[in-house]
Amino acid sequence: MGQLIIQDFVSADGFAADANNEFTFYEYLDGGTAEFDRSQLEWLKTVDTMVLGANTYREFAEYWPTLASKDEIIAPLLNGLRRVVFSRHLAKAPWGDMAEAAVESGDAIEAIKRIKGETDGDIVVWGSLTLAETFLAAGVVDSVRLVVMPIAIGAGRSVFPSGQDPNVLKLQSATTYDQGLVELVYGMRAMNE
Repeated sequence: MGQLIIQDFVSADGFAADANNEFTFYEYLDGGTAEFDRSQLEWLKTVDTMVLGANTYREFAEYWPTLASKDEIIAPLLNGLRRVVFSRHLAKAPWGDMAEAAVESGDAIEAIKRIKGETDGDIVVWGSLTLAETFLAAGVVDSVRLVVMPIAIGAGRSVFPSGQDPNVLKLQSATTYDQGLVELVYGMRAMNE
């Protein structure tokens, strides 16, 4: 059975999107993230499937399967993943000149449970905050990888759904990288553990 992992970049003050619900603060990093990129490359070897919401899918499809990503060391592995887009409106999800992404338009929780059951490797949700919140609220997420950036933005949207009961996470690893990035990997625990 596949493990469902949410990975998101967050500001030092805990936001995955700014007050306009956009992720634009990555551009403030001064210089490359080669060390982090190499780590991602190794991790991607364990990932089988990427899961995206419709908005994040559009952003990814405009970049990753195009020549714009040709210098990205993770591009070949990322583009080789099985792709699933959750959307009630999209009928198709093209991915450049590669195979289209599958579109899931029904119940998201039932669909992700099915996908987990038919997948051997990891399943990663990138961006897609509404979808991630749905999965977190339903308790189907196995771990969360937060890549903390050395930027404070003051206000925005968290990875975790607002108004939820406290959820104690189990720290699995904390790794520092170039540009002041820190990746925190948390396992999800039931409240009775």
